[in-house]
Amino acid sequence: MNKELVEALSILESEKEISKETLFKAIEESLLIACKNHFGKADNVKVEIDRETGDFLCYAEKTVVESADEVEDDLEQIVLEDAVKVTKKAKVGDVIKVEIKSKEFGRIAIQIAKNVILQKIREEERNVIYNQFNDKEKTVVTGIVQRYVGKNISINLGKADALLNESEQVSTERFKATERIKVYIVEVKNTPKGPRILVSRTHPELVKKLFESEVAEIQDGTVEIKSIAREAGSRTKMAVWSNNPNVDPVGACVGMNGARVNSIVDELKGEKIDIVCWDDNPGNLIQNALSPAKIVAVFADPEEKTAKVVVPDYQLSLAIGKEGQNARLAARLTGYKIDIKSETQAKDAPGFRYEDYADEWDDEDEEGYEGEYEIEEENVNE
Repeated sequence: MNKELVEALSILESEKEISKETLFKAIEESLLIACKNHFGKADNVKVEIDRETGDFLCYAEKTVVESADEVEDDLEQIVLEDAVKVTKKAKVGDVIKVEIKSKEFGRIAIQIAKNVILQKIREEERNVIYNQFNDKEKTVVTGIVQRYVGKNISINLGKADALLNESEQVSTERFKATERIKVYIVEVKNTPKGPRILVSRTHPELVKKLFESEVAEIQDGTVEIKSIAREAGSRTKMAVWSNNPNVDPVGACVGMNGARVNSIVDELKGEKIDIVCWDDNPGNLIQNALSPAKIVAVFADPEEKTAKVVVPDYQLSLAIGKEGQNARLAARLTGYKIDIKSETQAKDAPGFRYEDYADEWDDEDEEGYEGEYEIEEENVNE
């Protein structure tokens, strides 16, 4: 071993991000294994490598005995006559270091040592990749579409490949090889074959992280994303809040002429995004969440997490949305089970008197209302 080896290890350290010390230890371990395969054991064998020059010394610690008749094991004992050739100060009973020439090792022992080094390099490379992507778990990264593996997609993330399972794909999206896409890292598993990285295009956190990277006000903490509900490929509702009264949270997320939100919509292949203001008043929050529908009144029960919503007759279908989507997303966004009725349906409900609540709804400081009537759930409930 020499300086060329040290340079080679430095290159490996730079390219594979495997520490040189780990590689030195792997070489020491391989030499010990070679000794064990050659001599049958290596309990008293030591290997030392100079980290600067790459020179190494492989030696056995042997006990000095008087004569050859006392030698029971050549690897552990040495006669005095031979010991003084190693060190002139040797005497019976001393333990001295006797160098073992690697040239003495057999071909099989050398091959095994080589395999040990290569195996260690592979293991360390896998560990480096695992640690790198484990730190990126629950974040968004950019990858390159490689190929379809059955109904799953292999995504190249640089030093590792990720798997986009069919269940994590948006049904309306189709990708071509070499296409660059953003994915959310759901989980990183360390397996014997290397790290297994699972990514998603349907996770609600994908939208959230995209806004965090796009909107400066979210990055600096001025604007917070309080809640998000998503039906991947179709629509997302997001409630935002500003810690600065001079900053409009919705406007910050939309951007000048819609630039910010449009870049995210483009990344999501045209998925619609509704951004509404968060409100601690559950009635106001539910009203905002059901946007763009106009609301006449909301009767919310914070304890039961249920709400009854009254809308104009002509707004009923808009409030519910296509196949109930608008109401369903609003329910997920707010955490309330929402029952929507038109004014006609509500007025026909037993015990309901709209005039008792119409004026109160104009007061934005109200903490919400607890319904004093029961309506059969025939629309959308969450």
